[in-house]
Amino acid sequence: MLNKKVAVVIGGTGGIGAAVARRLADAGATVIVCGHGDISRAQRVVDSLVGVGHLAATASLLESATLTALAEKARSVFGRADILINAAGYTQPVPHGDLDMLDDDLIDNIMKVNWRAQFAAIRAFRGLLEASGDGLVVNLSSVSATTGQGSNIAYCAAKAGLDVMTVALARALAPTIRILNVSPGVVDTHFVPGRGADFNSKVAATTPLSRIGTPDDVAAAVAACATHLKFSTGVNIVVDGGRQLN
Repeated sequence: MLNKKVAVVIGGTGGIGAAVARRLADAGATVIVCGHGDISRAQRVVDSLVGVGHLAATASLLESATLTALAEKARSVFGRADILINAAGYTQPVPHGDLDMLDDDLIDNIMKVNWRAQFAAIRAFRGLLEASGDGLVVNLSSVSATTGQGSNIAYCAAKAGLDVMTVALARALAPTIRILNVSPGVVDTHFVPGRGADFNSKVAATTPLSRIGTPDDVAAAVAACATHLKFSTGVNIVVDGGRQLN
């Protein structure tokens, strides 16, 4: 379904990002798997994908110039980029009542990695996505954007900002680029430090579908944005097993 499409997965070495890369490759896309720092991690994901021609790359979320360089690499190697997945992120658990622990440096880092970097990536890839004529951006947000329950208050705020960015840019960049958000609930990865089996079990017990999410649950929703939800833009797709119903 995605034959001849080039997809860029920023954060492609994480649990969700790697699952997204596999889903897109399975659908026929050529995938650029972008990690941070160690390119060998991105290469291992590339080596696990079906098909040929996939590419490992690196970029720093804190340095917009490296995202621009990533777009230029896509242009020079493939001549195009049709799909951009913003799957990278960062957080650190801070109790919501501990205002002092959520210091200025942590707030700034969370905003840079979870909002500014996504905007910078879209800005860098805008030309390629517009040239595609069928450009798509999928941002990985979080249900914490609307529930206010997450690893820390700044993370919730950053994801809420990402939701608003998606609405604003979907309006501004239509009709040549669609922008969607996929918002997971708790997912079985190591993204949030300190959360283990006990936490996951407690969440599963209070989730209507009686389990927490898997990276592939989220990846399936991302892939659907590219393959099935062709008449959707500027909206948020929740993948949380119904937890927000509680």
